[in-house]
Amino acid sequence: FYIVQNGSVLTSKPTELLVNCYGMFCLGGVKGVTTLFQIKLIFILCCGMGDFRPRTVWLGHPEKREQRYPRNVINNQKYNFFTFLPGVLFNQFKYFFNLYFLLLACSQFVKELRLGALYTYWVPLGLVLIITIMREAVEEIRCYLRDKEVNSQIYSKLSTRGTVKVKSSGIQVGDLIIVEKVSLSLPGSCFLRTDQLDGETDWKLRLPVACTQRLPTAAVSHSEDGDPPVNESLSIENTLWASTVVASGTVVGVVIYTGKELRSVMNTSNPRHKVGLFDLEVNCLTKILFGALVVVSLVMVALQHFAGRWYLQIFRFLLLFSHIVPISLRVNLDMGKMVFSWMIKKDSKIPGTVVRASTIPEQLGRISYLLTDKTGTLTQNEMVFRRLHLGTVAYGMDSMDEVQSHVFSAYTQVNSQPTHDAPASRAPAATKVRKSIISRVHEAVKAIALVHNVTPVYESNGVTDQAEAEQHYEDTCRVYQASSPDEVSLVQWTESVGLTLVGRDQSSMQLRTPTGQILNFTILQIFPFTYESKRMGIIVRDESTGEITFYMKGADVVMAGIVQYNDWLEEECGNMAREGLRVLVVSKKSLTEEQYQDFEARYVQAKLSVHDRSLKVATVIESLEMEMELLCLTGVEDQLQTDVRPTLEILRNAGIKVWMLTGDKLETATCTAKNAHLITRNQDIHIFRPVTTRGEAHLELNAFRRKHDCALVISGDSLEVCLKYYEYEFMELACQCPAVVCCRCTPTQKAQIVRLLQERTGKLTCAVGDGGNDVSMIQEADCGVGVEGKEGKQASLAADFSVTQFKHLGRLLMVHGRNSYKRSAALSQFVIHRSLCISTMQAVFSSVFYFASVPLYQGFLIIGYSTIYTMFPVFSLVLDKDVKSEVAMLYPELYKDLLKGRPLSFKTFLIWVLISIYQGSIIMYGALLLFESEFVHIVAISFTSLILTELLMVALTIQTWHWLMIVGELLSLACYVASLVFLHEFIDVYFIATVSFLWKVTVITLVSCLPLYILKYLRRRFSPPNYSKLTS
Repeated sequence: FYIVQNGSVLTSKPTELLVNCYGMFCLGGVKGVTTLFQIKLIFILCCGMGDFRPRTVWLGHPEKREQRYPRNVINNQKYNFFTFLPGVLFNQFKYFFNLYFLLLACSQFVKELRLGALYTYWVPLGLVLIITIMREAVEEIRCYLRDKEVNSQIYSKLSTRGTVKVKSSGIQVGDLIIVEKVSLSLPGSCFLRTDQLDGETDWKLRLPVACTQRLPTAAVSHSEDGDPPVNESLSIENTLWASTVVASGTVVGVVIYTGKELRSVMNTSNPRHKVGLFDLEVNCLTKILFGALVVVSLVMVALQHFAGRWYLQIFRFLLLFSHIVPISLRVNLDMGKMVFSWMIKKDSKIPGTVVRASTIPEQLGRISYLLTDKTGTLTQNEMVFRRLHLGTVAYGMDSMDEVQSHVFSAYTQVNSQPTHDAPASRAPAATKVRKSIISRVHEAVKAIALVHNVTPVYESNGVTDQAEAEQHYEDTCRVYQASSPDEVSLVQWTESVGLTLVGRDQSSMQLRTPTGQILNFTILQIFPFTYESKRMGIIVRDESTGEITFYMKGADVVMAGIVQYNDWLEEECGNMAREGLRVLVVSKKSLTEEQYQDFEARYVQAKLSVHDRSLKVATVIESLEMEMELLCLTGVEDQLQTDVRPTLEILRNAGIKVWMLTGDKLETATCTAKNAHLITRNQDIHIFRPVTTRGEAHLELNAFRRKHDCALVISGDSLEVCLKYYEYEFMELACQCPAVVCCRCTPTQKAQIVRLLQERTGKLTCAVGDGGNDVSMIQEADCGVGVEGKEGKQASLAADFSVTQFKHLGRLLMVHGRNSYKRSAALSQFVIHRSLCISTMQAVFSSVFYFASVPLYQGFLIIGYSTIYTMFPVFSLVLDKDVKSEVAMLYPELYKDLLKGRPLSFKTFLIWVLISIYQGSIIMYGALLLFESEFVHIVAISFTSLILTELLMVALTIQTWHWLMIVGELLSLACYVASLVFLHEFIDVYFIATVSFLWKVTVITLVSCLPLYILKYLRRRFSPPNYSKLTS
């Protein structure tokens, strides 16, 4: 049984089950269970929000629980059925922009304030709300369906009726869940894959609770009240975690935690409603426009000398000039975002990309900091053996056939001798003789094949069953299990050169030579790798010769003091590290029987010590670690994802600083950073020393301050100390670094770093990850990008944007992010210009007619102006682009210009305001000067000139024509001409057919637009923008 901390199990393949829980305690592998008796377990566990209290769990009887526990459901929705409408409306009207229009529409119910038909105010507002509600509803339904799919997965539960099927949402604390993967594993153990959780593809060994292994196999035994209680301490090795996969073995687990009490859920913050910086800027501009609206209204009343009921006049002028704040702005921007999202999804060069948050695509165009996970995001977590170095000779990927030849030669020579080991290693005197290259290669390969914690496991391949495959060491059925992918790659390499690990258990190991001979080794002692020791060792006895050998491998920094003196180790380790390889130093020491017996006695004695046990054990082991014979160096590469290096270079050239936040160890993170060229070859690296106190942190920060243009590598523990005492100073220094690597980071720390960057710099951040431990960081960032791959979908489901490969990030930001931001900026400013034009004309009209609060245009004219007459050409600006996507990718420096926010700034806003005032004044004064006799002629001339001016201004703004833009222009013009027949109430149809009308409209339109065309030509001629130099 394994104790399961949740239970809901997801099937990712027919042969593997994924436990969607924090973990379950492993009670053991039991098959054929038909009866279930009552067993009461009392766990002293961390419950809920971290308070420690006893939890009594009745196995298989959840109804007997003494307290209520959360339901085992996943819920990623922002609203439920009852809160949807109130929640959406609240999120809309909490912004000044929409609240203003609601109050405006409501004011038309007051008779004294009404200016026209109610529909002129309520129809635009209703349209805005309907589009918003529909968009939110679609996203919520999609989210609900994704959650429902997960919560409805069917799993096997052990009950009094035998094995029954249960939905994931129906699993409760105390349920016994059966999780199995059809493969062979060691008795009383199973292997776990955590790639869904942290991106790590290596397998973790899990052990059952020892007392449950003594239960009968036919049924779960029971304990009567009179039976003595069994007390047993539980550790991390007895748990199966949330979102992990049982890779081998059959597990029966008791559910301990469900739903909100899972560690993975508590590590994840609630999804927040992200509001883009662009939306906040637009909101700020609308407040300025509202201020202008109030000022203009007050000026109009002041010029009337506040006569009569002047306060009512103020409200009427506020309504009259309400178009200064354009209601269509929000609709246009929201529809534009939907178009940008659709373009991202349909881009064939980034297939599989999904937009989950369609409200923030323009955020992608202004990213200053990119925070990325390492394992599974930058790397594939697939290790490849690249280099074997023997000091005088090195073997790369292209010369492995030589190694294979030497190994084969060593064993064919050995077979004619009484022992199977190379002659050079038999007698101590022989070590003084220069060894042959065959002997040296053979010893190095044998050492690599023995010093590890890898277990070969045999699976059925459809032709051979498990038992037969294990008996005959079938190559096609064998897979290697280990807690480190590095070790698997080393063992796979020794297999490729002829020395194969074919069997292993707790006390022995079997190797197969190129000639087919099986070598048996007894494992006497294993000293596992730890973060502190940075090395692992093994003592083995060769069964055929009785020789005892101590093999050790480890990091060069610790092995340099253990091996015999040599003049090449440090230099070659440095060379291989610069290539981004993970370097291990392999050594050996031959022991006599007496030496080993003496060591064993001291080692056992040290392990029995009550005080300073770990120190005494380490001291005994270190007595062996002296003057060891250096055999070789191995170089293993963690394969990068496709095109990671060019993508990171593009991001760097675009002015984006990249930080790598990983839970991996420091050496591995540094190697990957170099290999991916996150840290360039000529760049200095400052490795932040481990600090635990305020004084140490202060000294180390001072040392770091003296370095310039230096990449920073810091561990999570040191980071926590620095942020506790010197948060401002540390962030200031870190933000100046070209690259930062944070290793041993917890999910909470990753989110904290993102939050601090946002607060300290005010810049936009983008977080990229692929595992469940990246969800907090992704949700905290302004833009969260999930990489969807073999490590699962947890990160991609929680992200705003989901990509299939890291390299797609370059195009997502450089092309789609840049275009979305520039197009949104152009669209918003043009909509503001369109509204300011008609408001300026209204102001001029009212001024001329003695400041009367009388509308210039009424009814359908005012609605048609913002919809069918100008909507299509104005909205077609979402298709505009200044450069081709290939140019944007080739010159990422173009992206750097956007980081300053120039496309939408107070400067550009002021320019458009001045243009609007100029054109509105020209059109209105022109119409007043040239009108003939009737008021309807003013309306006809001015409105027609206004429509033509808007169409010409769209043409002036467009940089690259698209056929839909031309269609939009012609369609709008056709709609206006066709509608004149029905607008006889506002426009004299006979007058517009005269030559007088045509030449007057032409003159006014030319005067309003021609100067702007001339200015644009002069600017392009004498001060062209950056992109125009690339397109010419």
